[in-house]
Amino acid sequence: MTPPTASEEPGDRAVGPGGTGRGRRSGPQDEAAAPGDSGLGVITTAVPARLDRLPWSRWHWMIVIGLGTVWILDGLEVTTVGNIASRLSEEGSGLAITSAQVTGLAAALYVAGACSGALFFGWLTDRYGRKKLFMVTLAVYLAATAMTALSFSAWWFFLFRFLTGFGIGGEYAAINSAIDELIPSKYRGRVDLIINGSYWLGAVGGALLSIVMLNTDYFPKDLGWRLTFALGVVLGLVILLVRRHVPESPRWQFIHGHGEDADKLVGSVEREIEEQHHEKLPPPAGEITIHERKSIGFGLIAKTVFRSYPKRAVLGLSLFIGQAFLYNAITFGFGAILTTFFDVESGHTGYYFAVIAAGNFVGPLVLGKLFDTIGRRIMIAATYIVPGILLFVTAWLFDRGSLNATTLTACWCVVLFFASAGASSAYLTVSEVFPMETRAMAIAFFYAVGTAVGGISGPLIFADLTESGVPSDTALAFCIGAGLMCAAGIVAAFLAVNAEQRSLEDIARPLSQTEATGGSGSR
Repeated sequence: MTPPTASEEPGDRAVGPGGTGRGRRSGPQDEAAAPGDSGLGVITTAVPARLDRLPWSRWHWMIVIGLGTVWILDGLEVTTVGNIASRLSEEGSGLAITSAQVTGLAAALYVAGACSGALFFGWLTDRYGRKKLFMVTLAVYLAATAMTALSFSAWWFFLFRFLTGFGIGGEYAAINSAIDELIPSKYRGRVDLIINGSYWLGAVGGALLSIVMLNTDYFPKDLGWRLTFALGVVLGLVILLVRRHVPESPRWQFIHGHGEDADKLVGSVEREIEEQHHEKLPPPAGEITIHERKSIGFGLIAKTVFRSYPKRAVLGLSLFIGQAFLYNAITFGFGAILTTFFDVESGHTGYYFAVIAAGNFVGPLVLGKLFDTIGRRIMIAATYIVPGILLFVTAWLFDRGSLNATTLTACWCVVLFFASAGASSAYLTVSEVFPMETRAMAIAFFYAVGTAVGGISGPLIFADLTESGVPSDTALAFCIGAGLMCAAGIVAAFLAVNAEQRSLEDIARPLSQTEATGGSGSR
């Protein structure tokens, strides 16, 4: 196993050598049990090692499709609102609302809902399991989006933008937890980045969809934007059908008293893969002994994250604040920039956004593998600092009046090619560097705090600066985003954890692990 580096903190290294691969109970829980236990037993299992040594298979593709497609929904949602902002503010749209309210207040409420949903559903995810919650959160999204399509006044639109975000925020915690716990360590980095980057496939769809739906030759002003939201509901229903087949996380199961179910699930996957590849799997590299528990309190989660792993906490906050300000501000405000400064018609902004959205998806697709080979530290730092520098250059050119709608789009396409991989790595980082029992809540917390700071303030600040029509104001917004990205990249250069191709239990020892586990794992 890879030895801990100087940047890593106590709690690393858990899975010891040896082990037969099947779970074994050691009797009732003893007095050495960790805080928060609830009278369950002690189990020795090789489930983590068995999952990590699996080759890529159809089963993994099912997980990627079933869970990753929700980011397409999020991209569709955010991009659609950004591109229909100018149409909603026009007379005859059916809503008495301004463009600044759509890209500012409504955008901020969507993000506030996402932050609240992440915390609420994150806690439920750690307590009741990944599968139950990623079904519930998708249902919340579908209902809220359908209600948005029926908006008859501004307050109704604002309310259901908040609730739509509430469902999407819950998805972040449940889905990222499940992905990292089901994907083998060899592929975890690239898969996580590509899945999070698939947000931009939805953004491309939302941008192109807005072109058709905002064309008054096809749909009246008060109908096209409603049908756009309705199509998001249809896509969500399709994803709901696919997601039914995604299993619960075996890692969650064996900690929460369902060790036999975890063994049965992993065993069925192993048999399926052996049949698919026509060869026997190698024996697992090790096993782990843990005290089973039903839940863990907020106090222990906070103590673990901030007292045991303070450097990782600073890293997570830095990455989320930087990318949240940049992405939420630009995603919600790019269409307004095009119409305000370059007189692009509201029905044509989707063409420009589709281009930068495609660049955003290509970034994680091309760079994702490097996070598993070159390593987390170098790649995270580079994908924050490089786009930050490029954005400073873009701000300077914009302020000088050297850009038009096409060249500004080209600049953003290059900036976001790198920044998209960096933003995705924020989710990867906080989902793999904290103990198993805190994973969903850690994701929820860092997403909520980082997004509240950058994602709510970003759209509000950006809307005010772009609405002024003064190039220097918008250039200032660019510079704020660039500065935050560069600062986060510098933090990553010093504090990022070398987690590439390592088991989750090796990166951060589970709180439920006992000293009986073989190997050198210790706090």
